[in-house]
Amino acid sequence: MSETFEIKNISINSNTLDIEWKDGKKSNFLFMWLRDNCPNDVHPTANQRTFDLLTVSEDIHPNEYKVNNKGQLEIKWSEGNHTSYFEPKWLKNNCYTLKSDKKYISPYFLWDSSLQNNLEKISLNYTDVINDESYLENWLEILNIYGFSIIKNSPIEQKSALQILNKISHIRETFFGTPFEVINIPNPNNTAYTAERLCNHTDLPYYEYAPGYQFLHCLVNDAEGGLSKVVDAFKVANFLRENEREMFETLTSVPVKFKDNDYTQTTIRIFHSPLITLNKDNDFNDIRFSVATMGAVDCHPKEMAKFYKAYRKFASLLHDEKYCVSFRLKSGDIFCFNNRRILHGRTQFDPNSGHRHLQGYYIDRDEIVAKLNYLKKIEC
Repeated sequence: MSETFEIKNISINSNTLDIEWKDGKKSNFLFMWLRDNCPNDVHPTANQRTFDLLTVSEDIHPNEYKVNNKGQLEIKWSEGNHTSYFEPKWLKNNCYTLKSDKKYISPYFLWDSSLQNNLEKISLNYTDVINDESYLENWLEILNIYGFSIIKNSPIEQKSALQILNKISHIRETFFGTPFEVINIPNPNNTAYTAERLCNHTDLPYYEYAPGYQFLHCLVNDAEGGLSKVVDAFKVANFLRENEREMFETLTSVPVKFKDNDYTQTTIRIFHSPLITLNKDNDFNDIRFSVATMGAVDCHPKEMAKFYKAYRKFASLLHDEKYCVSFRLKSGDIFCFNNRRILHGRTQFDPNSGHRHLQGYYIDRDEIVAKLNYLKKIEC
């Protein structure tokens, strides 16, 4: 059944204007909220708000109110000789009383190793995404819901992944450079530049705002070994929330130190954060997990034993095969994932058996969501 946006009745109380909708739902709007959100007080070309809340008193109220002949809510205010015109659809979609009555539904699909048998669900063809915005939207939707995708059959020239990434937004620069080269080198200053096994981890947790999404473009992968591994850390964290509540509370409250020197060894980055953080809806916001860059834990002495018990449990689950998906990257694959949700790792490979070269890029999570909102025509 489609949403009804027709106003049936209006009334006012001491500080709210109340609307009864034709479908029987009811909304309450604080006078100040309505004046603050007047659609008239928006710059005509910049589409940004221009109203200064401090130019009216706390006692502002409607002198007159009605549904006009266009179906709009029309309010003449007690101050400033100002009249507001609200579209009913906008009012209902932005009604905070109706939103508070709705049960929150997470946008995420949490997965485990069973996804191994259905990787085609999260895989798309490069040419489709490049040439058709509906495929671009589908790709970003997969990244948002699953946190993980593989683009197949892309060009294998160096830096060629920029063509598809620029369809989203600008690249997030870091001290690793753009692109950064994931290749076995002598005397590496990062374990990613070795042939050794990489434990499941998130990148750059020592940044206050860690990069949201990572894209690894496989140019060549002829060496024996070197399987890529991913795990949905939101799925693991949710298991702890449902089954080990005290451990979960510890992991969401105890700050952990992450640190690293940059590529040129001229700066040192340090940031403290719990391993698991939540958003305003108590859903998962991000995960930070990196044995390589975790500093000495410096929490309160009374929390230390509890933290290590929870940390060991979390680490064990994040490497449990029942949560992990493994796959071998092929030339032309672009491995895409939410770096603040999906842990990634790699099995050891033999550099003497062949060549393995990936090029990496970051894009902030905001940019992924913003582009997806635009393609889906989400109203602000």
